[in-house]
Amino acid sequence: MLNGIGERLERRLWKHGILRWGDFLGASSIGFVSQPRKEIYDRHLAEAERRLSHGDSDFFAQSLRQREHWRLYEIFKGEALCLDIETNGWQPAAGGYVTVVGLYDGYDYRAYVKGNGLNAGTLEKEFSNYRYLITFFGSGFDMPFLKQSLGVSFHGAHFDLCFGARKLGLNGGLKRLEETLGIARDESVKGMDGYDAVKLWRHAKHGSRDALDLLVAYNRQDTVNLCAMAGIIYGKMKEQTGIGEFLN
Repeated sequence: MLNGIGERLERRLWKHGILRWGDFLGASSIGFVSQPRKEIYDRHLAEAERRLSHGDSDFFAQSLRQREHWRLYEIFKGEALCLDIETNGWQPAAGGYVTVVGLYDGYDYRAYVKGNGLNAGTLEKEFSNYRYLITFFGSGFDMPFLKQSLGVSFHGAHFDLCFGARKLGLNGGLKRLEETLGIARDESVKGMDGYDAVKLWRHAKHGSRDALDLLVAYNRQDTVNLCAMAGIIYGKMKEQTGIGEFLN
């Protein structure tokens, strides 16, 4: 968050007992940080503390590179929204559109379906209630697709589990990662993938209620499982930093 402090210097701070913002602000000097630079950092950290006290996730979304938004999980997980979308299989420029948007906040799952409540106004209202977004490859697919097709965006920090998993050396798609991390999937949708979701929508358009119900059930599983996966991946990423040895 501070220009000039990356992971290597962060770890050096930890070795010198600087584990929290308060430790940094409370130190009159830090040997390997020049005094003029420390004064600049102190001002930035004081502002960050003020913003955090107001729950201003937008500030941190801008202050941190997106690949570091995972660090905010513990702070904002109580105000997090898991999101997953289904489409008709085409890109927006080629006639593609969103068929289902699934949302889950750790308590309730909501599905918005094309032709039944799925519109920009509804999603913008939903997004305004949360400060932290959790997706799987949402920064590469879901959110750009929603922006192009419906003109909506989420303004806040975004924990993309796909890239978090890759940083841990865990490759593969959502279903493969669920298996790796021991997250169960309901038998009714086990083995299904995105192409199956496209086919189910085609059947639903022709009046099949069963196909629509199964499509929503599939989306529900994808969306709800993000919540459990986020906690596991966050824990592993935090452990990977090595800070645990300094906290004990």
